[in-house]
Amino acid sequence: MGDVLIVMLPALILAAVLWAVTTALKPRNFGISDAERYQRELAVKSQAHYAAQVEAAVAARARIEATTRPSQNSQQQSQQEDHARSALLSRNASAPAGTRHGDPLLAVGHLSPQLLQELQALARSGHKIKATRLLRQSTHSDLKTAKNYVDRL
Repeated sequence: MGDVLIVMLPALILAAVLWAVTTALKPRNFGISDAERYQRELAVKSQAHYAAQVEAAVAARARIEATTRPSQNSQQQSQQEDHARSALLSRNASAPAGTRHGDPLLAVGHLSPQLLQELQALARSGHKIKATRLLRQSTHSDLKTAKNYVDRL
């Protein structure tokens, strides 16, 4: 029995040392804990909820603007008509009798409904330069007047 112990004892010690070395050198699992996983899931759900709230708020704002914008546009249009009339009267009063020409006014009554709708669509979609260019081509107005009109749409 002593011979077996002399052979087995170093073998057991060698096995224990090899196991300890392999365990120490084995790559560690740096995965996330259950708490960290739960926090990440909560963060993802929170972001999705926030995005849904933002989308709902944007839709509500669009509905509100759609209902209020026509009245704002009619107010702006009436103001523009008043400004155009006063500008025409002041131009005609200051110009000599032989040089009075029909200035292309940018009042709503002087634009065709199709042109007005196209200008409004372009301005609302962010294409104000295209709308200004179209207005200048169709009314032969100056850049400043056309730009001011498009900005008020």
